[in-house]
This record gives sequence, C-alpha cells and structure tokens, in this order.
Amino acid sequence: MTLRLDSIDVECILGERPGERTVPRPVRIDLSLDVGDAAAESDELSDAADYAVIVEKVRAALVAAKCRLVERAAKVAAEACLAASDKVLSVEAAVTKPAPVPHLRGATAVYTLSRDAQ
Repeated sequence: MTLRLDSIDVECILGERPGERTVPRPVRIDLSLDVGDAAAESDELSDAADYAVIVEKVRAALVAAKCRLVERAAKVAAEACLAASDKVLSVEAAVTKPAPVPHLRGATAVYTLSRDAQ
C-alpha cells in the first residue's frame, strides 16, 4: 500500500546564495510512503502510519537542517519519514525549491530510502 502526502509546505533555509542563507523560503515536499497493507486490511487507526506526525517531523527536520542543496533536503526529508513512524517501510521524498533561478519554475530532487537500506 502506498500512502501519498502531497504538497507539504515548509519555510526553511535552502540554498547557497547569501540571501538564501538568512531568510527562510517556501519549499514543497511530496512524499510517497510504502506502509504495507495492515491498515487497509484492519481499518484500524493503530495499524496506520500517523501522517500528522510524519508531516511535522519532516517539517522540523528541514527547518533544523538549513540545507544548501535541494538534493540534501530530499535526503533529510526521507530520513525523517522513517524516523517518524515504524509503519513506513520505504519512502520517496521529493523536495521542490520554487524559482531557484530566473526562468525556472522550480527544481525538484527526489530521494528514495527504505528501512532495509539504513
């Protein structure tokens, strides 16, 4: 079973340019989580990944990380997902930095991590 958490908004430091290191900017995170089938089978909240907790852990991790690169931010987000819930078996975390340079709507890095790979 895949659980998608789409368009998570966070304001954080992300970038290398001097102005990007001092003022938090909006970033979008999209997560695709493999959570197994337990919740789908049982229909019990106790078998489900608590996505409110996952979202807050990811947001907090990105704020604390103050990443220079969007690639690093995607890895931080993926690691935070696995740390937030043992129900998450693997994650694909996509972090989009809006308008990083003129004429570019956004730059997105995608990082995939599984519990086996840790």
